[in-house]
Amino acid sequence: MAERNDLSKLKRSIRVTGMTCATCSRIVERSLKKVEGVSFVAVNLATETAFIVVDDESLPQEKLEEAIVKAGYGFSYAAPEELESRRYSEARHNLFLSWAVTAPLMALMVLHMTGTHIPGYTLMELIGGLIIFIGAGSASFKGAWIALSHRHANMDVLVVFGSAAAWTTALLHLIGLPLTSFGALGPMIVALHITGRYIESHLRDRASKEIRALLAIQAREARIIDGDGGELLVPIEAVKEGHRVLVRPGERFPADGHILEGRTSVDESMITGESLPVGRHKGAPVTGGSLNLTGAVTVEVARVGEDSFLAQMIALIQEAQGAKVPIQAFADRVTNVFVPIIVGLALIAALAWYSASPSLTFLLDGAGRFLPWVTSARDPLSLAIFAFISTVVIACPCALGLATPMALVAATARASRHGMVIRNAEAIQTSRAVTVVVMDKTGTITEGRPRVVDHNLSPEDLAAAAAIESQSSHPLAKAISEAALAPLPPASEVTEEAGRGVTGHVEGRLYSVGRPEDAESHRDQLDKGRTVVEVRREGEPVGFIAIEDPLRDDAARTVERLRELGVRPVMATGDNEHTARAIASRAGIDEIHAAVHPEGKLDLVRAFQARGEKVLMVGDGMNDAAALKGADVGLAVGSGTDLAIDSADIVLVGGDLTALAETIAISRKTFSVIGQNLFWAFGYNVVAIPLAMAALLHPIIAETAMAFSSISVILNSQRINRD
Repeated sequence: MAERNDLSKLKRSIRVTGMTCATCSRIVERSLKKVEGVSFVAVNLATETAFIVVDDESLPQEKLEEAIVKAGYGFSYAAPEELESRRYSEARHNLFLSWAVTAPLMALMVLHMTGTHIPGYTLMELIGGLIIFIGAGSASFKGAWIALSHRHANMDVLVVFGSAAAWTTALLHLIGLPLTSFGALGPMIVALHITGRYIESHLRDRASKEIRALLAIQAREARIIDGDGGELLVPIEAVKEGHRVLVRPGERFPADGHILEGRTSVDESMITGESLPVGRHKGAPVTGGSLNLTGAVTVEVARVGEDSFLAQMIALIQEAQGAKVPIQAFADRVTNVFVPIIVGLALIAALAWYSASPSLTFLLDGAGRFLPWVTSARDPLSLAIFAFISTVVIACPCALGLATPMALVAATARASRHGMVIRNAEAIQTSRAVTVVVMDKTGTITEGRPRVVDHNLSPEDLAAAAAIESQSSHPLAKAISEAALAPLPPASEVTEEAGRGVTGHVEGRLYSVGRPEDAESHRDQLDKGRTVVEVRREGEPVGFIAIEDPLRDDAARTVERLRELGVRPVMATGDNEHTARAIASRAGIDEIHAAVHPEGKLDLVRAFQARGEKVLMVGDGMNDAAALKGADVGLAVGSGTDLAIDSADIVLVGGDLTALAETIAISRKTFSVIGQNLFWAFGYNVVAIPLAMAALLHPIIAETAMAFSSISVILNSQRINRD
């Protein structure tokens, strides 16, 4: 656990405020990368978080905060609910103010366009624009100023350019220049921008509801039992390892631990994805955040704070959501130069209309027969300004910037609902191409709760074997160590060789427990799907132990689902071929590799990869570490304590094994959605920008379309989250 703690201190997560588009997140990322001691940075616009890896845990947090402020943005450590409440309150106020001014202006503009000229209309445009710019739209102007003062451009810059240019035409018209006034468009553009941002922000917050739900199940208080047996209600921060806490029915467990007294059933659905309550009795582990259903229990606290399972799970999900996948690099390269290119195109369009409007107006005359919003202005300056406004307003790098991170947020949320924690976001992209799934047997295809069902040992030899195995971490060791009556004799000089067995001295004699030399002599046990280990004393066989690990109820369904996805299931196990075939046949697996040592599993993975296969390795995270790391995607099946496994890309912390197949299904759906998002984001700009440059697209329609392009990307990404 100490290793995980050290690693966790090298990872930082900061909520960044003030970002409005992908360019903003890129600027924050660049600023943080300049901090000495920072080795990795990923800033996610969708979750508004910066995930940072530092080389030295002593790097002051203030250095990172200064870098964010230096880039022109803010940071916050307030709870997500508090930030949302504050943001929505401000957004609603701005929304009401902007439309209170804009709606009357729009009505007057329609009357004006139909020939009903309102006295003082141009002055109303000027005043209405000032109210919006100073009030509801001040955040956009501030964002644009910050961006330009730091020598970069973001979405606010485009909105400000467009709205300010439109408003300026009213001022120029009022002082007597022969220029058509588009002044009302200024506040309208800002109002539509605020509306789009409000809807987009609401949808983005809904998309990360799973993280907020995990945060919400953390207990706020705990009932500690003191030395006199009394109860003391204290804040959760006061709970320490070793404390005894009383948890009553209907309360959440305040921390990870094990039951000292009592019996109950526990709802762990928010953590493991398992919908059915599970029974817990004396000695059984419990997880902080899970719900106690039926009985009062006394729990001894084992892990608190960042060491707790729930804290690890939240951190890992946030890390995956904040990370970037390879496909995002393409979108990042585009958004990097998008705003400067759009401003350049807008200037080109303005110059073209100003210098050659007499020869281009036939386009407007022809289009005006079909498109009612085509401007009636025909003087060069008015047309140049109109084309400039339309072009800068129509461009939308936000849709490009959100295409991938919003899909990742939805994918990780869906995975967490199925009891999966994605530790490496790149696994989401890689999993879609998986063609072979290599599965370990014990603890993966089987339940991982083996028990001794037969043996022919004397009580002394069984006790010696149990004493040696009690010092092993192998999944079968616990079953053997519990097979003999306590107390066990002391064992010394115990050594374990992965895949072969355990040796040690008991009462002066050398014992070894491991694979039998002659498996055929145990055919009757092997044909029943049992694992047989041989016990030797001073090198001579003295008997065997038969162990049975029941097949998981969902193993056959998982294999069937993998085949439906076009993926070939393969079983690789250190067990003998007879046992492996018996288990594989019940699970529906045709291809098996038996008597495979841990290093042999890695060789098997590489053999598949050499033939061009994409391999997903599934194991219990112990003897399979090398194969998990060597596979294209490594998935560890285990409990909350296994979240710290560095060799796995994905950890299945509970629930249904069919989540294994769900990993591949989620990946395929995610990248289908990302492809659609990028296609429509690019397609929208490819079609809309030329129309805007040709002055055939009204700025109001352009701004509305720009807002809804981002909203459509978010809504499309949410399809991933629907089972």
